[in-house]
Amino acid sequence: MARRPWLQGVGVAVWIGWVMLGGGLAWAAEEAPEWRGGLARVKITPEGPIWMAGYAARNKPSEGVLLDLWAKAMLLEDKAGHQGLILSADVIGFHKQVWEAVVERVGQKTGLKPEQILLAPSHTHTGPVISLGGESGYTMPKEQQKIVHQYTEKLVGQLAEIAAAALADRKPARLAWGWGVAHFPMNRREFTAKGVILGVNPSGYVDRRVPVLRVDDPEGRLRAVLFGCACHCTTLTGQHYVLSGDYAGFAQEHIEKQFPGVQAMFIAGCGGDANPYPRGEIDHVQKHGQELGTEVCRVLQGKLQPVRGPLHTLLESAEAPLQPVPPKEELEKLAKGPYHVAYNAKRMLAALEAGKKMPPSFPVPIALWQFGQDLTLVGISGEVLGGYVLRVEKAIGPLNLWVAGYTNQVFGYLPTATAISEGGYETRGLYGEVVGFFAPHAEDAVVAKIRQLAEKAGRPLPSP
Repeated sequence: MARRPWLQGVGVAVWIGWVMLGGGLAWAAEEAPEWRGGLARVKITPEGPIWMAGYAARNKPSEGVLLDLWAKAMLLEDKAGHQGLILSADVIGFHKQVWEAVVERVGQKTGLKPEQILLAPSHTHTGPVISLGGESGYTMPKEQQKIVHQYTEKLVGQLAEIAAAALADRKPARLAWGWGVAHFPMNRREFTAKGVILGVNPSGYVDRRVPVLRVDDPEGRLRAVLFGCACHCTTLTGQHYVLSGDYAGFAQEHIEKQFPGVQAMFIAGCGGDANPYPRGEIDHVQKHGQELGTEVCRVLQGKLQPVRGPLHTLLESAEAPLQPVPPKEELEKLAKGPYHVAYNAKRMLAALEAGKKMPPSFPVPIALWQFGQDLTLVGISGEVLGGYVLRVEKAIGPLNLWVAGYTNQVFGYLPTATAISEGGYETRGLYGEVVGFFAPHAEDAVVAKIRQLAEKAGRPLPSP
């Protein structure tokens, strides 16, 4: 996409600084930019029909394209030369094998280390299955397995290519951030006489904040925006067979139409227990995308806070405890229960029969990027429930904080202790190569690791 043309006819002598589009933030003319930023993008829409991710009940490949899919790269470098790369993509997520393949390929192309790379899938449920031949979680014909594998191999290469292109594209930049509000996310853990179901819960917690990071050139011209929303990309359902980035894709498209030449990127929030409301129709996904995109545009033109360096990027794993393996008799009963419980119960039975040992814990990757004293970006892997936002705010303080989910590796839901005690779909456990259900104190382990990383990165912390 072509860059936005330079604004014409503004005399430099008239300005004592620069003003962000919309008049929100001014900088002194003599203040040199602290950052360099590089951008790149590539269309990743499959070239033909492909098995779609997100709903196991689908029984055929895709049938057309509602909205093209994109992968986008943003490379940020502070004045000391420390770099961080954000790779967003209109896909469901990355299993461990794919995440590691991307990190390895990007490292080969750019020299970046794993802690400097943050993958941000939108978790769209109208994108392709992503798999390199391991367990995908979907039953599909062999010819579709081959198509999925080839697509994923190509995607890994494309992500590495745009990473290298963003590195080469570095230019002086200024960063600022703020937040808006999204109204369509709805807590989906509906309480009934038969337990918690996937439904509508207006009284349930949802993180409705829309964090926005603005990237400008030294004169205040918008180059890129990174924004988030804590809600599943599930406006369209398993009855839909057209490819799209769901509401996140339409929001990015809306922003880029309002600001031609600007690169809009999406990073999912902790919306593991939130769905768009209403949902189920093409009209719904377009309206939600426009609503979110309009809110991001409003924030971009309002008052934002400057983001300065230095940049510290950290990546470690929290050993989140798993529940003890139930006796075989109990597993056999669970295997006849609701799908979200039966799925893992059957896998556990198979593992026991094969003589495999099931681990006592699971390493949950946690990324933390510290931007000076102005912003802390926490990236938690997995389908993270909204309650984690409240726990993280309490653990490291609520100010200058952006908590994202689904980053890097998606291995299953990461439920809170409260959700585990209540039951429901989000407590279904791991759905990758490792089998197990998270224990209630997994939440404590994850939050403790986040606090440890925040302290290591230099964020001022509240008393425990």
